[in-house]
Amino acid sequence: MFEGHDPYLVALSVVIAILGGYTGFGLAARIRGTPGVSRRLLLAGAAAFLAVGIWTMHFVGMLAAPIPADTVYLVLPTIISFLICALVVGISLFFVSIGEPSLRRVVSSAILLGAGIASMHYVGIHSLAGNFAIVHDTPMILLSILIAIAAAYGGLRAFLARQDGIRLIVSSIAFGVAVSGMHYTAMQGMHFVSLSGAAHHHVGGLAASQQILSVIVAVLCFVIAAGFLLSLVPDPRRQAVAAPAAATDPAAAVAGVTMPSVLPEPGPVPLPRPVSAPLGGLGQPPRAKPVPRLPVEGANGTHFIDAADIRSVRADAHYTLVHDGTRERMCPWSISEAEAQLDPGLFVRVHRSHIVAIPHVTFVRKEGDGAVIELDGPSPHRVPVSRAKIAEVKARLGLARRHA
Repeated sequence: MFEGHDPYLVALSVVIAILGGYTGFGLAARIRGTPGVSRRLLLAGAAAFLAVGIWTMHFVGMLAAPIPADTVYLVLPTIISFLICALVVGISLFFVSIGEPSLRRVVSSAILLGAGIASMHYVGIHSLAGNFAIVHDTPMILLSILIAIAAAYGGLRAFLARQDGIRLIVSSIAFGVAVSGMHYTAMQGMHFVSLSGAAHHHVGGLAASQQILSVIVAVLCFVIAAGFLLSLVPDPRRQAVAAPAAATDPAAAVAGVTMPSVLPEPGPVPLPRPVSAPLGGLGQPPRAKPVPRLPVEGANGTHFIDAADIRSVRADAHYTLVHDGTRERMCPWSISEAEAQLDPGLFVRVHRSHIVAIPHVTFVRKEGDGAVIELDGPSPHRVPVSRAKIAEVKARLGLARRHA
């Protein structure tokens, strides 16, 4: 597949695709917890970095290929190839970043993203102009499209898996494999047919030499590298949210690091909850009186959601996201603090990263070693249940078997 290619440029092209994927998916990972204009800016930034990564990888791969020396690049098809790439990437990220992504939505996004990568490639290929014609093998075209779709699906699924840093690494590698595998597979089925026996082929339209393209690609490589390095810089807003989360974490309180930021009301000190309590357990601090509302961060400041309207609470890295049946909103509390403040008669911790409101559960199903439950609302969503919590959830839902 790489016969005649420059191995250093081939390796560089794969690295560029992976770095572009890491930066783009890193920005996209913050979309759900960001409201308003910032959400749209993050989506645009993620789509731009992914598109630049795809486009730059493609043309680095072209510079690595053994193409005729007199080849020039038509400017209009080159620009169109980038615009196609940016459009399909933006639409795919938008579909999987809003609401609870279903299997159908993820598959549709993967097909769109894979087809977009393939379209970008072949439009970019036909920006090559010179005294030759380009011929493609149909089986290799179909194979390259299938590789792009399959790898794009794997990248999106890895991106949606809630595993923080590992998720970004796996999704960016899958993204690099998607772009690189599709490109070099398609190149294997591409052939140049010389037109030396005929009149010199006239190049119409504005064109750029390989040297000019090399300069543009080099600049974009620096842009991708700079974006990757900036993505590694800690976000001050995340640190600000992490500070109160650490202050209210039960493990930190037991270690004597700091005191909880929310104290129980004056009065008799409540006893620790027994091991079998729905939200409690050994080592859990005394529970404060349940709060009627939870704070959430909005574009204009802090708002409050009534506990009766809360469907679920999810921990996502340093953030806690509260679902009100319509969408998720960022809460400044840690999930441990939210668990301590919510009414244990209505809410249950079903997973180390999830709390659900039992009255809003409409569906439960066994899945793998655990289970999945669905919560009602204008936008129903599903939450995983760990294997250790299945019996407790069934008991709370009245599904536990009664023995004599």
